[in-house]
Amino acid sequence: MPADEPTAVIETDVLIVGSGPAGASMGLFLSTWGIDNVIVTRFHRLVRTPRAHLTNQRTLEALRDVGVERFVREQATPQDLLGQNVFCTALAGEEVGRIHAWGTHPTRRAAHQLASPCEYVDLPQDLMEPILVRNATLRGTRIRYDHEYLGHVQDADGVTATVRDRLTGQVVEVRAKYLYGADGGNSQVATDAGLPLEGEMAVAGSMNIVFEADLSEYVAHRPSCLYWVLQDGADVGGVGAGVIRMVRRWWRWLIVWGWDLEDGPPDLDDETALGIVRRLTGLPDLDARIDSTSLWTVNNSWGTEYRSGRVLCGGDAMHRHPPTNGLGSNVSIQDSYNLAWKLALVLRGVADDSLLDSYSAERAPIGRQTVERANRSISDFMPIFAALGLMDATTPEEAMAAMEARKDDTPEGAARRAALREAIAGTEYVYNAHGVEMNQRYTSGAVVDDGSPDPGFVGDPELDYEPSTRPGAHLPHAWLRRGPTGAEVVSTLDLVGNGRFTVLTGIGGDGWISAAEKVAHDTGLEIATASIGPGQDYEDVYGDWPALREVGDDGVLLVRPDGHVAFRHPTRDDAAESRLADAVHAILGR
Repeated sequence: MPADEPTAVIETDVLIVGSGPAGASMGLFLSTWGIDNVIVTRFHRLVRTPRAHLTNQRTLEALRDVGVERFVREQATPQDLLGQNVFCTALAGEEVGRIHAWGTHPTRRAAHQLASPCEYVDLPQDLMEPILVRNATLRGTRIRYDHEYLGHVQDADGVTATVRDRLTGQVVEVRAKYLYGADGGNSQVATDAGLPLEGEMAVAGSMNIVFEADLSEYVAHRPSCLYWVLQDGADVGGVGAGVIRMVRRWWRWLIVWGWDLEDGPPDLDDETALGIVRRLTGLPDLDARIDSTSLWTVNNSWGTEYRSGRVLCGGDAMHRHPPTNGLGSNVSIQDSYNLAWKLALVLRGVADDSLLDSYSAERAPIGRQTVERANRSISDFMPIFAALGLMDATTPEEAMAAMEARKDDTPEGAARRAALREAIAGTEYVYNAHGVEMNQRYTSGAVVDDGSPDPGFVGDPELDYEPSTRPGAHLPHAWLRRGPTGAEVVSTLDLVGNGRFTVLTGIGGDGWISAAEKVAHDTGLEIATASIGPGQDYEDVYGDWPALREVGDDGVLLVRPDGHVAFRHPTRDDAAESRLADAVHAILGR
């Protein structure tokens, strides 16, 4: 039989192409909720380079829901060691400024603590992926390495994909009810499915250099995950500023350095890489081991539709952008979290297939926002270069002289210092985009509009998270206590999730609970219930919840498995049962 003829058939509910953050987390979520799935990846191992690293609160909330947050926290660098973001002439050179990053400024730290039970952390992708894959496979996911996706065809009942075993050449046929394309920025699945993309690819060149060296002497007193080096890079094949990124404190590092697309990709052998390392650290005799090098291009592209029939895509397949803001893997995992519960309900026959249309409606705007924010953040560094006089410098000597001019006891020196302070403060959007991370307010068929006006945002919607229970918003966090002595402390977010819907109410809301029980019986939808108040299931001893819930004691919030509010009503009335039933049926497409 020819090698390209299928010789075996694998059957599964969901075929996942790609084992990165989007694919691995999709397997984890589906397996946790009892849905059979298979992951195929053309690679023979998980990623071995650090790549993505910042893990924000919303992502950790998703991983907390499936019991994986603790594994991430065990290996991650905590928030307190991430935020002294430095701008310097070299790591061992002169520091020109600093900004509190990743929510570590005291006021931003308070906002983070009020927003979520989870803390921002740093965990490189080569440590995150094994956690996701291990927990997915322990729960039932089957993964096949060295299996390359070749193509697919759809019919009314499912998808038939062909996959080649790269070791034997055997072509395997996979029959699935749905196909999830999580195969990265050059997604073949998205191409085959005809999913439309806007924007452009390859707008700038960049290089990664992963190296090992003990640099604790230069960084332990100003702990951060990013150290920006402001140098002219003509003599080392680079352009613009370089960044030295902490991978594992304080001995494993990754340098990101630009290159000019017009000049073509530079030769990046270990000797050249070592020269760049020594140049950016400012340590000409540094004993460093080069681990790996790679060249890549900055993209500015996003998908407008994430679904084509029984094929759905997520992660970098749908949003392709530079790593600024640290959003990429977070949005990828959140794509999967949004879709997994919907697939589970459809595959169990509880919801109509039309529920899956809400995935594209909800996540495509988030993907576009992520791409635009990440690319816009690159330009946020330009005022720093201008303030330091680097825009007009043509040689390293001129660049250093321009930076020295900020120290002059002259009106020009004072103006340059003021401009530099303002420019560094202007990078706030790069490092503290809390609103981008948490203000996800969905509009789709999986959300029942309550007729209330859109409140918009009082503050900056990209910098500041503003909690709301308006349908479509992320459920606000408040600490609650349970038990006669209040010994058990839980977040409101711990009451929801677990692959089920949840009804939250309070004193006088018994009718909502009985309505939920009837709706669950009639539809087969699992609906948990919790009453919050004095003498109820959970007590709000701090008094925070009434200010956040935006409904009365006897009102109701119906929360989806992904922690977003699906329906709310301010008070209980005689129509409670029909109101809740109508909302659930609308969401399920029944």
